[in-house]
Amino acid sequence: MSVKRKMFTSLTAALFLAALFVSGDIAEAAKARLAFSGGPDGGTFQYFSNAISSRLSRTQPDMDVSNMASAGSVENLRRVNSGDADFGVVYAGDLYLGLNGQLTNDPREYKNVYSMAYLYGAPAHLIVLDGRGINSVQDLAGKRVAVGPAGSGAAASAQRYFTAVGLWDKFTPEFIGYSQGASALGDRLIDAMWVFAGFPNSSVIQAAASNRIKILDLVDAGQEAGFFADNPYYTEVAIPAGTYQGVDKDTATFQDSTIWVAGKHIKDDHVYRALDNIFSDEGLAFMVSVTTTARSMKISDGLRGIVTPVHKGAEKFWTEKDLSLTEAQKLK
Repeated sequence: MSVKRKMFTSLTAALFLAALFVSGDIAEAAKARLAFSGGPDGGTFQYFSNAISSRLSRTQPDMDVSNMASAGSVENLRRVNSGDADFGVVYAGDLYLGLNGQLTNDPREYKNVYSMAYLYGAPAHLIVLDGRGINSVQDLAGKRVAVGPAGSGAAASAQRYFTAVGLWDKFTPEFIGYSQGASALGDRLIDAMWVFAGFPNSSVIQAAASNRIKILDLVDAGQEAGFFADNPYYTEVAIPAGTYQGVDKDTATFQDSTIWVAGKHIKDDHVYRALDNIFSDEGLAFMVSVTTTARSMKISDGLRGIVTPVHKGAEKFWTEKDLSLTEAQKLK
């Protein structure tokens, strides 16, 4: 082979390799690097954010979604609003209050966070011992009620509900955790325990294992007080009979909804395809394999509990699934 031909062959090979590297760099640059803000390690928020992040990164060639630990709902709201995170998990109540500048001690309006989908609900449980003369919410006047740790979402929801029904100043709230509350209820140190979590809840199971318990109806008193009209992010739900030992009838209560959110800055196509992936049969099966709480994820409930604007990419997805947006869910 002549020297000239060798030089030509070498140059051709070099150009081919350069093209490969350039095309690889372009493909890498085209990949969207997105951050998903979840919750504390070991918490339900983190299970969801980690599962969604890992599946999208594995199955969507142009998405690289990294999971971020966080303090929870309000921090996720702030991160997504500022663009420090792209996706997040936020309670519907925090979304609503944040949008309207009504978060506790925070008058800012968080307008850059859009809803994508309902994930699961956190229902309120009001547990009392059977045979102690407490048969309705109003019977708690003068009693001691465990409402969850100070600063927790449980305590905030308890204060919101009991203030609405005129009882917050008429009983003694005990700011203790669920497990401690279950023990205190069994020892007769308190008269009632408030739990704001998915069912079945381990602390309620603990309380029912060694005591005959009742779960009080929260809907009648709430409706009479206008609680649901004033707090439209709460939705009515029933804790089914048999969920807890000794409780043989459905219990009417309410729940906050856990919502998958995206920033205003996220492309419609990314939101649409993320939902299409996770809410496919394979995606839902994967979610349930990570956490059984994901059994509540259904196409038919995709917009459940959402009272704030829905991302355009999500609107396209859900309308294709024959769901209609309410006025509150539409982007103005």
